[in-house]
Amino acid sequence: MKRIKLGEVLDIKRGPSLSGKYFSKTGSKIRLTLGNFNYPNGGFKHNISKDDIYYVGIVSPQYILKEGDIITPLTEQVRGLLGSTATIPESNKYIQNGDVALVIPNENLINKRFSYYLISSPIVKSQLDASSQQTKIRHTSPNNIKNCIAYIPSEIKIQEKIANLLDMINLKISHNTKINTQLEELAKTIYDYWFLQFEFPNEEGKPYKSSGGKMVYNEQLKREIPEGWEVAMLSQISNMYQPNTFDAKLLKNTGKYMVYGAGGYMGQYDDYNHEEQEIFISCRGSCGNTYKSMPKSLITGNAMVVHPNNNIIFHYLYLTLIRYGVKQCITGTVQPQITRDNLKDWIFILPPNEILQLFNSKINSMNKKQNNIIYENQELSSLRDFLLPLLMNGQVTFKDENGELENIELENIELENEVEKCVSINNFEGYNEWKQIIGYAARGEADDEILKKIYDAMDDDDKK
Repeated sequence: MKRIKLGEVLDIKRGPSLSGKYFSKTGSKIRLTLGNFNYPNGGFKHNISKDDIYYVGIVSPQYILKEGDIITPLTEQVRGLLGSTATIPESNKYIQNGDVALVIPNENLINKRFSYYLISSPIVKSQLDASSQQTKIRHTSPNNIKNCIAYIPSEIKIQEKIANLLDMINLKISHNTKINTQLEELAKTIYDYWFLQFEFPNEEGKPYKSSGGKMVYNEQLKREIPEGWEVAMLSQISNMYQPNTFDAKLLKNTGKYMVYGAGGYMGQYDDYNHEEQEIFISCRGSCGNTYKSMPKSLITGNAMVVHPNNNIIFHYLYLTLIRYGVKQCITGTVQPQITRDNLKDWIFILPPNEILQLFNSKINSMNKKQNNIIYENQELSSLRDFLLPLLMNGQVTFKDENGELENIELENIELENEVEKCVSINNFEGYNEWKQIIGYAARGEADDEILKKIYDAMDDDDKK
């Protein structure tokens, strides 16, 4: 292990200041924002909190990023964001801006993927937290990042193995996230077929409208709807309220329960204020986005909870709010907001209970699968975050090219209780073979248990 300043092995470049007059709802180039950092889980996410994500002004080619480029924030709107990292997923699509820095590793001195994890490691994040300007919205600078001190393996091949191991966990998380996205899209497709095209199953199990189902004109909606269906206001079928405010500084990486705010998932905390899964709408700042929470979660006062009076309407109401949106309910210019008064008269089609029950039964199984995947991703993220500092400081090591072990022991390491095996171990020979292929040196039960958890969490193709 060798002691370095980050600036000795990589460079940090700030992006340009982009003029707001060129922000657009359409275009070919997307401006990067802090919303592209998938905090606190890590990695890149598509920013759905803004409409005007495109930039149509002239930009120097050096700020149009390439696939695989690493970015890190220079501004922190949520405590803990500084030191986060993300990888650009596609070339010639994303534009760097002044709040986002580009990480440029010297690949003769440091593995590129290792630098991705190094910046997001606790030792670097803690230094950025301590050196950031103490204002409501905190900032750092390229020089602050480059002045951070860390210890890294001398051999780039060891850095590469560490990065590969952590990438393996992130790949499993990414695969899970894609499955959840596909389940969400499937639910929307069924919703559209049933409630936009009105091809829900009739009494004979055939598509209603195309089988001659009667449609009647509705004066409120100014269009036809199936006979027997009603129009309801949101206040008639739900209880709407804002929970108590919550200080984001109280978030804990080790917290047991998920916390949600105006931007969706925020992090973890030791307590919750909602027993059941809830629908909520962002009502401060980036207003009008609809989300659903996990059971036993904490929802902050920047969100409006829409709790249906009858559980059979839950999935229908959530997808209706997603499909039609409530942007028209936003008021305020300086500080956009949504209030109960804005929402209470929002109208929508209300199908009969028997249709809602049938739809709920179909969507509920997909929702349970989604929730299980979210819990599994939590466990994988906890495992990754547990391993990250151990790998970075040398407590967990790999064999060198000659098969010799580095003289570093792993002692007194216990996994957190909530990090359980994602898949039971049923192929011990395969596990041992995989361990030899990656050249990992497991010493002791605790050390071996960590590797088994990684092996269990991997897809079958990754074990070969």
